[in-house]
Amino acid sequence: MATEHDYFGIVGDYWSEMIEYGDQRVEVVLEAEDEMVSGASLDAAAVLVGELELVDDELRSAFVSQLDSGGTPVMRFLDVLLDPELEQAEEIDAAIGRDSGDRQVDALRSLSLLRVDLRPEADGPGEPFAEFEYALAPDDTDERLIAAIDTGREVVDVRFEG
Repeated sequence: MATEHDYFGIVGDYWSEMIEYGDQRVEVVLEAEDEMVSGASLDAAAVLVGELELVDDELRSAFVSQLDSGGTPVMRFLDVLLDPELEQAEEIDAAIGRDSGDRQVDALRSLSLLRVDLRPEADGPGEPFAEFEYALAPDDTDERLIAAIDTGREVVDVRFEG
């Protein structure tokens, strides 16, 4: 028997929608096995979609806080993308839309949020309830910074994919 939700409609295996906020278009995907999803998890996912801009800001702040720690996924991501020898260095520079004097912070603030994957069956503390995929100059680079949060919006994982 299918579950129906006020925001997502009939919940099956896959739901997707393009959400716009600010100057970004973000693909939001809900992947769920019907029998594994509670109404409370779907409600939490709907709230997260409604507050996407706020959660995005919280994650960007979390990325900035990792700049002081060497060897983090955020630092590895930036080391690769901000390498002046990188073939796409010109495209990267053009994608950084800020100039505060701190190139790393400017790069993090200029990231594009490409996709949010919602996994409402992972609704326990410390479980990856939602994954946010970021890129800088996404049309020109393959490097991605992925952040996973739980239902309490605590960061449970950050990884660099290149």
